[in-house]
Amino acid sequence: MSLLASLLLLATAPATAALPDMAAPALACDALAGEEVVAVATADSCRVSGHLHPVTGSDIGFALWLPARWNGRFLMLGNGGYASAMPLAQMARALAKGYAVAATDTGHQGDDPSFALGHPEAIVDWGWRAVHETARKAPSLTRAYYGRAPRWRYFNGCSTGGHQALSEAQRFPHDFDGLVAGAPGYDRVRLNAGFLWMFLSNHRRGDNLHPILGQSQLDLLARHALLRCGKHGARWLDHPGACHADPGALLCRPRQHAACLTAEQVAAARAIYAGPHDERHRPVFFGQAPGTERQWSLYWSDPRNGSIPMRASFWQVWAGEGQGWNWWTFSFGRDLDRARERLSATVDADSADLSALAAAGGKLLQWHGLADPVVPFADTLAYRARVRARMGNVSHFYRLSLLAGVGHCGGGPRQAVVDMQKSMEAWVETGHPAREAPVMSRRLPDE
Repeated sequence: MSLLASLLLLATAPATAALPDMAAPALACDALAGEEVVAVATADSCRVSGHLHPVTGSDIGFALWLPARWNGRFLMLGNGGYASAMPLAQMARALAKGYAVAATDTGHQGDDPSFALGHPEAIVDWGWRAVHETARKAPSLTRAYYGRAPRWRYFNGCSTGGHQALSEAQRFPHDFDGLVAGAPGYDRVRLNAGFLWMFLSNHRRGDNLHPILGQSQLDLLARHALLRCGKHGARWLDHPGACHADPGALLCRPRQHAACLTAEQVAAARAIYAGPHDERHRPVFFGQAPGTERQWSLYWSDPRNGSIPMRASFWQVWAGEGQGWNWWTFSFGRDLDRARERLSATVDADSADLSALAAAGGKLLQWHGLADPVVPFADTLAYRARVRARMGNVSHFYRLSLLAGVGHCGGGPRQAVVDMQKSMEAWVETGHPAREAPVMSRRLPDE
């Protein structure tokens, strides 16, 4: 039995209570099986998995879970990072609510960009093709199973999943009626340049082993930002974009050795706040916002090996730098430009032209935590500004929520779980605009 077929039997959820308007299957589950498609009936669902090969060298895995009582909605869930893992727990919760729910492995196995070594089509699969092909195949299987097409088609994802949502909105605006894009890492090449900048800024040149800033200094910077810009007793910043908490205020005085920063540490912190720039001192991506400091260490080096930058294999394999790449010689002008020329058309989702989505009647709901230490919220604001500059008022189909105290895809100092799906459904199905403030809780909304 294949890995995908095995996954069909995991993360089972209790059956959804029968509702008056819920649809029953019109076809036996095993009738969906076919070439490279497995269908397994369970007590409450039909679990389908399969592989798609739209071009030579492409191997896209997908899963589709079909409930015994269907609410008429098709929901595809996004991925995280470069991982092939599907969001099984989220799929189980959606299934229990009556959704036909799908996901993809994005055309590879593993969680590091090195999966593309010797497999160039896997980059295209990850960049856009796996989601699009699954968005074509899964609704057709859903239609065959229930005898009618989904009434509404939704996509919901965060981080890479948010990136996938924007990619679909830009490239394939007819695939979904509504898309939720959380904390989208849509400007992928420059986002990885931002991670590299953090690593280089926090090490002496040529020294990969000794970070300049450690966790105690990050905690000190975080406390300083709260004292400088937060409300009394607050655990997060409501307006981090307006906060100017210069780490120079923490410079150690003569004979002071605790609760302060050395000149070298001040310089490293300033560089990380400022973000990467090229040799002519032109900014090329956004820096980290005040209020995110405690978690900077999550993304400035590889979690498996702290002596190499985060996503080093992206530059080695995807950008073509090779296994002998020396990150200390990286040019944030020339080398970044070359990487974008090679990759942006495939892996970035930065087009400001959403006119086809608007014409198709689609809706896009984007959200971002203001305490996100991974994808700077300023990148989301920049995208929104470019769309509005190109298209004018877009509130009839594209809305944005910024969430104070929320980290990357939730959590953060506010410890929030964000649920935008109901707001999106209300917007698509009744015409009522999505609420600017989303549903947030400290536990899963359905628990």
